[in-house]
Amino acid sequence: MKRGVIVVAAIVVLIALIGLWMVVRMTRTGFSTHGEASGMEKRMARMMRGMAVPDELKNARNPMPMSPMVLPNARAHFADHCAICHVNDGKGKTAIGENLYPKAPDMTLEATQSLSDGELFAIIENGVRLTGMPGWGDGTAASGKGSWELVHFIRHLPKLTREEIEEMERLNPKSPAEWARIQAEEAFLAGEDPAPPPAGGHQH
Repeated sequence: MKRGVIVVAAIVVLIALIGLWMVVRMTRTGFSTHGEASGMEKRMARMMRGMAVPDELKNARNPMPMSPMVLPNARAHFADHCAICHVNDGKGKTAIGENLYPKAPDMTLEATQSLSDGELFAIIENGVRLTGMPGWGDGTAASGKGSWELVHFIRHLPKLTREEIEEMERLNPKSPAEWARIQAEEAFLAGEDPAPPPAGGHQH
């Protein structure tokens, strides 16, 4: 009990100090999310990431055995839910990933690959406060299965092939304009007249 009180008090003091430092920084330089996160902010994000991992998961190994369907399922899941921030190759080089604060990490590097399976699972399921990482889990068996499959996929990211990336590109969410372009290309290749592009709408 006493240890728990000390830990809570230490966290409160740390948060207060960080808050004071951030206020001082904001008054001097502004509080824009442009640019690189400071060393203190990165340490704070890592601390929050560590706190998001329950004790029983810190050193847990992936309980899901690898099977022929694990990586295909995880590729489809990642392409549909995760690539918007992390890119299909996991390196985070997207408009959203590079403008988060801190930026989305390159998950092929040691900083991510050195995490335990349980830590990766907890980050996917619970998210990380004070970062852009949402919690995708809902506590169901289906959610847990999908997250453990993603852990296998994250381990596979450094070995991802061009063929796998191309498969994922076909599964990435598409805007109406992108769908219209794809349909026009398919119609052209089939020798048909392409449909006219959708009227109106905002495009970048």
